This record gives sequence, structure tokens and C-alpha cells, in this order.
Amino acid sequence: MAAYTQEMRERALIALMERYGDGVKRLCCVYLKDYGAAEDAAQETFIKAFRHIEALLNGEVSNEKAWITRIAINTCKDMLRSSWFRHVDRHQVIEELPLAAVPGNEENVALTNAVMRLPHKYREIILLYYYQEMNLRQCAQIMDISAPTATRRLQQAQDKLRKILEKEGGLWS
Repeated sequence: MAAYTQEMRERALIALMERYGDGVKRLCCVYLKDYGAAEDAAQETFIKAFRHIEALLNGEVSNEKAWITRIAINTCKDMLRSSWFRHVDRHQVIEELPLAAVPGNEENVALTNAVMRLPHKYREIILLYYYQEMNLRQCAQIMDISAPTATRRLQQAQDKLRKILEKEGGLWS
């Protein structure tokens, strides 16, 4: 195990933030349904990553995108479990979210709103698979479930989304 200077660790963190910062913030925003909390979660994600940056520098991390995404999701879960977060009204309309996180057309807005209404376990697989463009094996690894469970959960999430959108006269009508 090599010893890394503070400068090397900081450069690695900056590179991570440049590559994944926007994606992590968007993921946290959709997961938490609150832009301010998402900014806090994204910041906390990179603080946690910095604490364990040696694992990345030593080559112990096989997929850095999956690694940082798992940290982000676990950070969001921790925030959702906190007593403060449970007692705050976090409801925001998608149109009120910052432009970088808001889809452009009406169909995308309807789809994003439907995704945000899914239970966490279904929202999580949708976010990872479609928004973070991860394969099912990576999703399973991040969610700490088996690959067949990830496949089944994705199918269930798609079915739930289809029902929501059909009910609203959306994309699958």
C-alpha cells in the first residue's frame, strides 16, 4: 500500500468531482426530492469519498462510477433516515428544480414526476439504470442485491411507471 501525499489525494478528489459532480447532484436531487438537501448530500458524498480515496488510488475500486454512486445513494438513505429530514416538507414541483436537473419537454417532466413518486427501491433501480446508465450487474452491486433481483426489480419498476403514466394519460397510453 503506497503512501499518498495530500496533494495527490486532493487531485484525485477534484478529478472525481469534475467527472461525477453533476451526476451525483442530480441523482441526490431526484432521490431526496429536495435541491438543497441534494447539494448537501452531494457534498457529503465527496467528503466520504475523500476519506477513502486511498482505496481508489490503490486500485482497490474496480469501477469508480459505481463506487461514487453507492456512496451517494447511501448518503441519501442516511439523510432520509435522519429525524430532521422526516419532519420537513420536501415536496417540490419538478419545474421549480434548477435548470440543469429539469428535463426539457412535457413528456420528460411527466416521466420524472412519475419516477419521483415510486417507492425508494424502485426509484433507485430506475435512477441507476436509466439516469446513471449503469448495467444491471452494477445496479445490483450498488444496491447490494443479486443480479436476478435487480432484473426483477427493474421490471417491477417499469410496470409501476407504466401504470402511473397510463392512469395520467401519459407516455404508455
